[in-house]
Amino acid sequence: MKPTQLPSPSPVALVTGAGSGVGRAVALRFAAEGWRVALVGRRADALAATVALAPAAGRRRLAAFACDIGDHAAVQKMTAAVLARFGRVDAFVNAAGTNTPRRSWSELPLAAYHELMGANLHGPFHCVQALLPAMRARGTGTFVFINSEAGLKASPKAGVAYVASKFGLTGLAQSLNAEERPHGLRACSIFPGDIDTDLLNKRPTPPPPEARAKMMRPEDVAACVWLAVSLPQRAVIEELLVRPL
Repeated sequence: MKPTQLPSPSPVALVTGAGSGVGRAVALRFAAEGWRVALVGRRADALAATVALAPAAGRRRLAAFACDIGDHAAVQKMTAAVLARFGRVDAFVNAAGTNTPRRSWSELPLAAYHELMGANLHGPFHCVQALLPAMRARGTGTFVFINSEAGLKASPKAGVAYVASKFGLTGLAQSLNAEERPHGLRACSIFPGDIDTDLLNKRPTPPPPEARAKMMRPEDVAACVWLAVSLPQRAVIEELLVRPL
């Protein structure tokens, strides 16, 4: 008699910015698909709220890890805890990001510039650097970065620091594909247009409800993430531009 084959554990996604917006939608989409999910964000209460939105039967597959990804040491500690809890990471989705109302060249404070670069660019770098050894060892894995159309073309609407950080994120993903293909790893940058999330409240003049109604929803971008990750490992979506109709 052949020994019974035990089912392999479900795959694992690590999602930053999981306490709201696109990150929350991504975490819930992966949980609905049967994945185990490490939810990462700065606020433990926001992460708990995301977990509470998942069906009760699936909550045991979720775990929250409060972490400021702009802090290198904190990311090292968080990544170690995620790997200790789940044993692996199959997909990393960076949805963390921020902006500032005072965003033009004429008024951007230096402190705000550094804060944006820390959250939008240095944070993803810290996470990738921490995850690469374990993912290389497994010989498979997908990195997905929620970028912005501002990461392809600058606009006054986005602001100088946001544009600079998103252009840097574009290069970070491209460098992963250039260097890590031999290790079975792939990276995708998703460049959304306007999405109806809380980040809009940081615009100098937040858009009115009628403008928000015409924008994409976080779950639309989560569907793009799922496409990039669920694609057969032999293929990669390197860049995906998605806009409202």
